[in-house]
Amino acid sequence: MKKLALLLAAGAIAVSSAQAWAADKVTLQLKWVTQAQFAGYYVAQDKGFYKEEDIDIEIKPGGPDIAPAQVLAGGGADVVLDWMPSALATREKGVALVNIAQPFKSSGMMLTCRKDSGIKSAADFKDKTLGVWFFGNEYPFLSWMSKLGLKTDGSAGGVTVLKQGFNVDPILQKQADCVSTMTYNEYWQIIDAGLTADDLITFKYEDEGVATLEDGIYVLEDNLKDAAFEDKMVRFVRASMKGWKYAEANPDEAAEIVLENDASGAQTEKHQKRMMGEIAKLTAGSNGALSEADYKRTVATLLSAGSDPVITKEPSGAWTSAITDKALK
Repeated sequence: MKKLALLLAAGAIAVSSAQAWAADKVTLQLKWVTQAQFAGYYVAQDKGFYKEEDIDIEIKPGGPDIAPAQVLAGGGADVVLDWMPSALATREKGVALVNIAQPFKSSGMMLTCRKDSGIKSAADFKDKTLGVWFFGNEYPFLSWMSKLGLKTDGSAGGVTVLKQGFNVDPILQKQADCVSTMTYNEYWQIIDAGLTADDLITFKYEDEGVATLEDGIYVLEDNLKDAAFEDKMVRFVRASMKGWKYAEANPDEAAEIVLENDASGAQTEKHQKRMMGEIAKLTAGSNGALSEADYKRTVATLLSAGSDPVITKEPSGAWTSAITDKALK
């Protein structure tokens, strides 16, 4: 009996060792710093969803000097998060990014304006100064301005573009009439800085018909030719979406998990819980599969940027449903 117990114990150790050895390493590069915008991935890590799929996950925070596509192309990550306008523009320039899943169904991007600037509608943007993020985030804005027929070179009758840092100082200091904000982040920074909702007017890209897809999951096209890599991505997406749905259902807990992973200590509980509540509105309705209609809407928006389009032709091979088809079975 003692010998049998020893054999069983040895067998259990062998199985455990085999499972540990079998875990596949996946490095995920985030688009921005650790915050509730990426809660689904941190939740999947914390709750063991990646381990259940034999995935050894490394989550790398982003920042103002980090371009996910460059990290991916340089071999610093297996998978990255990016906005589709940036990803498609990058693909057209020669880095073959492919969208394999789309956890975010809706866009959280807005222009937030001071009411005392006299802006009441998009028609009032003419001759105003608008804060815009660059590094790939400017593409939806440029498409919108083209749709409105407004030049962005600062000429009379157009708009003056202020290259906005990743803060809201220009609107607080009246350097800009409007600034770029996300429903889940910068808008609330303005509120926390002392302006009230009554002082502001917001224009959601969704409402203006120029919303593009945000926070998709991308890999390099060549890597998908490897069956082992494809299988690893199927497991990664399945675990990630499990994390996202858990985060939606348990927003406060998800925010706490994010805070536990914030090595910078820069985030606050109040802000992250509020952010998670807003993020849940954007991931709601998505099971991770990219809607072809949403993809086509994004492409059409980008192609409509007048004389300076974000992309110059209809992309080919820029997304695949192969991963989510298997992950969501």
